[in-house]
This record gives sequence, structure tokens and C-alpha cells, in this order.
Amino acid sequence: MTRNWSEEARRRDEADRLAPFRARFHVPAGTVYMDGNSLGPASVDALESLERAAREWRELAIGGWLDARPDWFTYGERIGAKMAPLVGAEPEEVALVGSTTANLHSLVATFYRPGGTRRKILADELNFPSDLYALASQVRLQGGDPAKDLILAKSADGRTLDEEALISLMDDTVAVAVLPAVLYRSGQLLDLRRLARAAHERGIVIGFDCAHSVGSVAHHLHDDDVDFAFWCTYKHLNGGPGSPAGLFVHRRHFQREPGLAGWFGYVKERQFDLALHFEHAPSASGWQMGSPSILSAAALDGALNLFEEAGILTVRAKSLELTSFLIELAEARLAPLGFEVGTPLEPDRRGGHVALEHAEGWRICRALKARGIVPDFRPRRVIRLAPVALYSTFAEVEHTVSALEDIVRKREYEAFSSERAAVS
Repeated sequence: MTRNWSEEARRRDEADRLAPFRARFHVPAGTVYMDGNSLGPASVDALESLERAAREWRELAIGGWLDARPDWFTYGERIGAKMAPLVGAEPEEVALVGSTTANLHSLVATFYRPGGTRRKILADELNFPSDLYALASQVRLQGGDPAKDLILAKSADGRTLDEEALISLMDDTVAVAVLPAVLYRSGQLLDLRRLARAAHERGIVIGFDCAHSVGSVAHHLHDDDVDFAFWCTYKHLNGGPGSPAGLFVHRRHFQREPGLAGWFGYVKERQFDLALHFEHAPSASGWQMGSPSILSAAALDGALNLFEEAGILTVRAKSLELTSFLIELAEARLAPLGFEVGTPLEPDRRGGHVALEHAEGWRICRALKARGIVPDFRPRRVIRLAPVALYSTFAEVEHTVSALEDIVRKREYEAFSSERAAVS
């Protein structure tokens, strides 16, 4: 008997406990939005919070730093504490700070202290290139040579990393390891606890880029004994374009001197003493540098309300149901048309998006967008689809697969140029 996928999607949507949250998002009209792993859509809560902050700026001017509700002065700490449950951290271990790459620089500048035989940073060839640019520059700042001192773990299949292979590279020449929690192309989720344990057994400090996992994966950074982590907030957290980033520092490192100091990292109660000697706050907030971007922070503040209500465990459960449904559909209906699933099939090994690979990936993406379905593309052949728990439906997943099936069968993609746009 032929399986009725659309009926199955309808039943799943009817049973979805998170369905009411969809009405609180401004999903672009006439679209099926599958690109929340690049930029989450605006929510009612985020825009209301942003409008409140703009009104306070208009009415209070400089007084908003203390008299706004909530006050602007403690935004970094307060929103950090609000993100802490999403990453399994204590409130003091998370702060809202700067941007993702700036936070990587700050944290590596803190923890990378090459000396003796330990002069190397361990990373991987599948990591987001921005991280590798930053790591190479940190090696150079310490007088090293990235060609020798930045180790890039290889991938056997070009999609995923093997934890055992990563651990085999953790020798007494490595000072720091920086790895992705979820790989940005394939969506593979690494075993953070296993890697952190292995690193510490070998005297290595380890940190993770959680940009593609926070908001879709329930992390346990404190209990997993991760030393540091960093992430953006504009993807699954829906904080808005360019919204401020987050960082985690395990409390055992609170007495370390931040590698890049700035006045907003000063002990809060004495920040306006304007002393010449830097005394950092004994928490993750000590890694703040400049004043927070209040309007952007306000939008994120509102967006995080939805996660407080829904709960990250519920979000993660639905996210896995959505991606499992997508993978099942792809294997049944798209594999015969030349598609491959590049994401691990095991639920505990994947994040919140699915990588579909096809030789005509770029032109298929363009054809999808022409049909009002928004994916994104990663070279050379990856179509990334992110059905997001708070606003995506199972019916949209089935509709997307039906469209892909139709586009390839009818060769609709041939109407589009193979030349890529500046932003894809």
C-alpha cells in the first residue's frame, strides 16, 4: 500500500503541542521558511521588546541605563542568565557579548598559552571557515605558524567527523581544541562530553562553537565539563540579523584573566570608579568588552521568552521529529532522483537541520525559492533544510519534499543559471 505522507503530516500537526507558537512568528507571507538555521524570522515577542527599548530610549535617553525596565546596564548578565538553561549552564557561566567570531578571539586569547611542547590548536577541516581564520590569526599573534601549529582534523567522508579520530590527535603538542558542536554543512552533532573528557585526560583545554546548535539542541555544557563555548543568537534563537552573541565560561575558570579586556567586563559594582587597573567580574560577564548593543539585545530578550515558555527539551523533541520525518521522506521519494542525505540518520548524532545533497543543488535551491520555499545552499552540493520546532509544520516538510520531487522530475532547475549569488 502506498503511504499517504500528507495525511501523516496532518495527523502529526494535529498532535503538535508547540503548534500555538507558530502564530507568534512573522513567517514571510506566502513562503515555507526552511532557513531558520541561517536567520530566524521575527517574532511578535522580539518586536514588542525592541519597540519597548526604542520607546525607553526616546523617553529616558541616558536614564535608560538604570531606569529602563529592564535596565540596560545589566543586559549582558541578565540575557546570559536567560540563555543558560538552553545550554545547560549556571546563570553566571553565560553572558551576552559581542559577536561570534569576536568571542572566539576573546576566548582563545584567554586559554591559548603556548609553551614547551604544547603549541598547537586542534580544529577540523569541516568547521565554519570564520573560526579557522580566527584560530590562524591567534596562532600568529603568539608567534606561531598556522601551517604547523593549527591542526585540522580530516573527515573520511567529507561530511562528518569521527570522535575517535579527533581524540587520536589530542597529544602532548596540543594546547587547545576548538570544535563545532554541530557541523554547519551536514548537521552532525558531536559528542561534547566524550571529547571534553578525552581532552582533559590529556591536559588540553577544549571549547565548542555552538552557533548551529543553540536553540535546537539541549546542551549540558557545565555537566559535560566544557571549558568554553560561543554562539550566535540570530539562527535558532531568532534574535534578529546581527543580534549579539553568547559565550560560556565554566566557573572553574572565573579567576582567569580575560585575554581581551574591556570596561564592561569590570566588576559591575565598581565599573564607574573608572580605575586604571582592570579587575574583571568573577563570572562569564568578565569577558564582556564594550557596551552591549541595547536595541539588538532587546529583540533577543523578547525572542527568548518563547524558549522559556516552550522549554528546550520540548523544542528538541519536536525538532528531531521534524528532521526524522524529512529524512524518511527524502529516502523514500528523493533518493531515486539523485538526492543523498548527508546528515547522520541517528537522532542523537544530528542537530536541527538536514543536508540534502544533489549535483544540481544550487539550481534546485533557486527553483525552490521560485516556488516560495526558502532553503539555503552550501558548496558544493548541499541544500540545507531547517524545519524549526517553534514555527514549522510537518505539512510544510511534506510540501517541501513534494516540491523537490517535482522540480527534479520536470527539470525545472534547468531554467536557472548555475552562477551563484553573493549571498547563498
